[in-house]
Amino acid sequence: MQRFIALIIMVIPGIIAVIGIKLMRDVFFGVLHSPFIKLWLQFLAGAIFFAVGFAFVGGFIFYRDRKRNKVQPRFSKKRPL
Repeated sequence: MQRFIALIIMVIPGIIAVIGIKLMRDVFFGVLHSPFIKLWLQFLAGAIFFAVGFAFVGGFIFYRDRKRNKVQPRFSKKRPL
């Protein structure tokens, strides 16, 4: 059950990032979707969606790797003295 919840947590930001890529791609072809009034606004929203989704997935993977000691020593947590 925990793995299923983790999968859902990873899929939702991935979908958000894909939507962001689609919005940015549509700007290059001049396709304007209904909630946006200008192409540049649609591109900005797509860039934000992509950045948030990508950062969440990257942060999740980094946190997991740090917990399992699979990162370089400079990225590992500093232990208090």
